Amino acid sequence: MPPADTPDVPANVQSARTLFDVLECVKEGQGKTVSEVSAELDYARSTVHRHLRTLEDLEYIVHRGEGYHLGLRFLDFGMNARDNYAGYDLIRQKVAEIAETTGERCQFFVEEHEDAVYLARSVGENAVQTDPGIGSRIPLYAASAGKAILAEFSEQKLSDYIEHVTFEQLTTKTITDPDVLREELAQIRERGYSFNRQETLCGTHAVGVAVTDADGRPIGGLSVTGPSHRLKGEHFENELPDLLLGAANELELNIAFS
Repeated sequence: MPPADTPDVPANVQSARTLFDVLECVKEGQGKTVSEVSAELDYARSTVHRHLRTLEDLEYIVHRGEGYHLGLRFLDFGMNARDNYAGYDLIRQKVAEIAETTGERCQFFVEEHEDAVYLARSVGENAVQTDPGIGSRIPLYAASAGKAILAEFSEQKLSDYIEHVTFEQLTTKTITDPDVLREELAQIRERGYSFNRQETLCGTHAVGVAVTDADGRPIGGLSVTGPSHRLKGEHFENELPDLLLGAANELELNIAFS
């Protein structure tokens, strides 16, 4: 739909929102033309063209062939955000260590704007390639590490989260009932770790734990993911949780005293 002329929103803010709409559209379908972006967003072609030219002049997008693509300037932004995250080097090392030990995929998520964001990942020799990559976002309630992070929220923060989040059914196993989520989070607090049984992607299981700071606030969450036929029984229910709890404790200490 066209950008709304909202009296309460200054024109420069509305223009910035439109620019980011255009940018997101280019990101979601690399190589789109002005006409394609205009049609998808239902914005005037002249408006889209103006914003695309501005982004191209500032070197944030490039025009190749018939359409527009994100420029590599965004890679610099992303790497800067990642590398300056507190404790990133320690997190990256621990994730790689766990992946090598388990042979599965290990990742570290952080909570940002009510999503779980991939900050670091590493794959072991038997890992399945099912995650969307660094910087990608998934709902906190649908990830093992995300639920472990939610379990560390204060009651008020959790209530605010549940009130504002839109629950999406990613698979038939995804928790979308707030009461069921609260019950599961209570269990996670009691045992210290979280399970994901095909809640994000069919055929995969995961175990997650929260990593907290000295005040008990979540820094992020560690998790190990693998095919459901391999992550089951004693290995899934006890061995991996014990490994992750130990790793989280080491990481918390190393970050606190680094």
